[in-house]
Amino acid sequence: MKEVVSTAVICLVLLVIVVVAVRSYLKKLKSGCCGAGGDVVKPVRPADRDLSHYPYVNRVEIQGMHCQNCARRIENAFNAQGGFYAKVDLGKHTALVRSKEDVPGETLKQVIRGLGYSPVAVEPLRKD
Repeated sequence: MKEVVSTAVICLVLLVIVVVAVRSYLKKLKSGCCGAGGDVVKPVRPADRDLSHYPYVNRVEIQGMHCQNCARRIENAFNAQGGFYAKVDLGKHTALVRSKEDVPGETLKQVIRGLGYSPVAVEPLRKD
């Protein structure tokens, strides 16, 4: 009798997990990625858009981005600060972060981590 009860409890727990997972997936399909609720993240443009004013360029590889809203959140985090101009390539899972001053790679990683994404590597590209 104990075996029947324990099997029933295990089946019930598995059923609850499946129901929660399916509901979560359906919500994601309906409202968009990252629990965005269907809202579109509006872009923040840097005040200075002249790329020649940004001599330091770093390519940051990022894990955890799934949609354009994810990419825009990362761009906005940098572009809202003075001295940065960022552009994310969602397909390559990278961000090109330009800056007016030399910024340590760890600082760039901290900004990305603060948003809930995982920076994998920072590669300095050039210094004019």
